[in-house]
Amino acid sequence: TRLAYSEEDLAARRYAQGRMEEAGLSVSVDLAGNLVGRRGGRRQDAPTIIIGSHIDSVPSGGSYDGQVGSAGAMEVALRLRELDVELEHPVEVVLFQNEEGGKTGSRALVGRVEPFELEIQTASGLSIREGIRRLGGDPGRLEEVRRRPGSIHGFIELHVEQGAVLDRAGIQIGVVEGIVGIRRWNVEVVGSANHAGTTPMDQRADALVGASELTVRINDIASSMPGRQVATVGRLEAEPGAPNVIPGVARLTLEIRDLSMARIEEVLQAIRSAAAEIDSERGLTTRFERFYESLGAPTDPRIRDLVEETAQSAALSTLRMPSGAGHDAQSMAELGPVGMIFVPSRDGISHSPDEWTDPRDVAAGAEVLFHTLVALDAAEMPWPA
Repeated sequence: TRLAYSEEDLAARRYAQGRMEEAGLSVSVDLAGNLVGRRGGRRQDAPTIIIGSHIDSVPSGGSYDGQVGSAGAMEVALRLRELDVELEHPVEVVLFQNEEGGKTGSRALVGRVEPFELEIQTASGLSIREGIRRLGGDPGRLEEVRRRPGSIHGFIELHVEQGAVLDRAGIQIGVVEGIVGIRRWNVEVVGSANHAGTTPMDQRADALVGASELTVRINDIASSMPGRQVATVGRLEAEPGAPNVIPGVARLTLEIRDLSMARIEEVLQAIRSAAAEIDSERGLTTRFERFYESLGAPTDPRIRDLVEETAQSAALSTLRMPSGAGHDAQSMAELGPVGMIFVPSRDGISHSPDEWTDPRDVAAGAEVLFHTLVALDAAEMPWPA
């Protein structure tokens, strides 16, 4: 467990800073609280190549999600120094803060952090505003950390797959084609609280029954539509929560993911229609309030090719595949070309203490990251492609 803004997070960042300095990087904390190590290139005015990931985890998470990409990026920086490799472009190793709590660090770089988000309490018990301050950033100056679209030559993120596709197929390297978009809503179903013993069944406006029915409909809608979209109700609560009171209010969370933001909207409209039907039948009122959005992001086809060619030249097997999980790379896609390298997760387990990736796969992923970076440095990358 390494929650964003916790003592464990701070300790890991101190360790990472030491490794970055060992690699000869100039290390700083930006205004959003990201840890940034910079290495100059022959052309100091050239756009930057960024590599990195995150080091925070979910509660009781694993030791690989984010860590492989962060350690891999630091290893690449160390290797560049050991081999005395001189690149044309400056390189930054960035460890993004609070990825698990909403990709706050990377989204700040593209101006996507909304003011209300700063007051959200994270798993560490601190608000995002308090957490940014604790890391050495300044939540009142986030606009200044925003980077200009086209300001990077490219971004590459190494990550564990977090699914079972590579593991089951015995494939060593996943070449990511795109990262799903994510939207989340707080949904409130309002009925009428009343005595559980004296209110006949045909006179009830039971908010929990309506919310439960909506939960099933959400699952059915996402399952029945063609495509790879997913929809999830991750939390359901009822008020007042007493065994002898009909729930007057029920609250649930709704998350929809797909590579296409238009498809997410299509799924939402079908769910809204279902909610309206349930409201009419049961005398309820349902409200949707969006509280999070992360745009879907295709990876750059040129970086896909570089990853694939690099892996295959090292006799590593490859598979092109989408990412069903969100990553900092999708924020960075608003700044320039991005690519992602996946390595297998045993049995597809992630966000769990049982998360595990074979050290040989970790090493293979770092090797592909190193050579892809060198190839990207030499490539012409006009953007958009």
